[in-house]
Amino acid sequence: MRTALVIGTGLIGTSAALALARRGVVVHLEDHDPEQARTAAALGAGTDEAPQSPVDVAVVAAPPAHVAAVLADAMRRGVARGYLDVASVKGGPRRELEALGLDLSAYLGTHPMSGREKSGPLAATADLFEGRPWVLTPTRDTDTEVLNLALELVSHCRAVPVVMDADAHDRAVALVSHMPHLVSSMVAARLQNAEEAAVRLCGQGIRDVTRIAASDPRMWIDILSANPGPVADLLGDVADDLDETVRALRALQSSDEGKRREGAGGIEDVLRRGNAGQVRVPGKHGSAPRAYEVVAVLIDDQPGQLARIFDDAGRAGVNIEDVRIEHATGQQAGLVQLMVEPKAVDVLGAALRERGWALRQ
Repeated sequence: MRTALVIGTGLIGTSAALALARRGVVVHLEDHDPEQARTAAALGAGTDEAPQSPVDVAVVAAPPAHVAAVLADAMRRGVARGYLDVASVKGGPRRELEALGLDLSAYLGTHPMSGREKSGPLAATADLFEGRPWVLTPTRDTDTEVLNLALELVSHCRAVPVVMDADAHDRAVALVSHMPHLVSSMVAARLQNAEEAAVRLCGQGIRDVTRIAASDPRMWIDILSANPGPVADLLGDVADDLDETVRALRALQSSDEGKRREGAGGIEDVLRRGNAGQVRVPGKHGSAPRAYEVVAVLIDDQPGQLARIFDDAGRAGVNIEDVRIEHATGQQAGLVQLMVEPKAVDVLGAALRERGWALRQ
């Protein structure tokens, strides 16, 4: 791949363009908002000048509702040898293209499983897709050259290719992305009119649950409008669980010992099913989840504290597998939870104490 045209210079399109440009690909940028394309170009994602001849690959980074129309326009203009899209829904756009009677041998639907709560080119980074799954949905009609171009794009972005059927992909993202986003939003909505005293008690748990609720509603309306059926089915199952959980909690209020036992059993059931589902979430680099131990370090909210901790851990020969930060309410202090291999706990703890850090047991 020597040349590419990225149509749509939001977060995903600009991030892909930045990654391609970093690997020496000549990238042309196009957007319905020329100012946004100029912004992406100024960031080093490519040039907003139109290509003078067909490029190797056109990457359409438009909202799902507009993907088919943008792709059809690009294909009719003959702007590339191969055409890809990066929308979060795959079955619908392909069926729309088929209905338009286009030759789809030069087209391949893809979806990088990565993103941020922020949108637009200014939120883009060249490493956005690094180590993340990138779904490819080829069919028997897909030209081998187009599949190879898609694999090259994924490689340039340092992502991990995953081949799936388009409709199976849509059901999967409904489960792992679209439905959780709505649930997160519904939990966060409870905070909108909550008393200030209650909100000030927010800890890491509520931050974890509501983090993705900060995303752009307009973008999510586009996404959910393209995949409503599978998401509604899953939310129906969640609603059934909620009904059962409410009944169990009401039973726990009863003065009848038998009803309280029944209520406790219902709560235990949903919690245990949650445990069983959570352990299936892939761990680091997509591998099977592993159990890490936590070394908790108290820190002041001052510049350079985290860098010092990581440097001290490195000097001790310990790899930090993951990290969490809990900020103390009303204080300029926090708790850094360092996740490490169990065998490294004593080594890291001793090294940090030696260097003056306060550890919480």
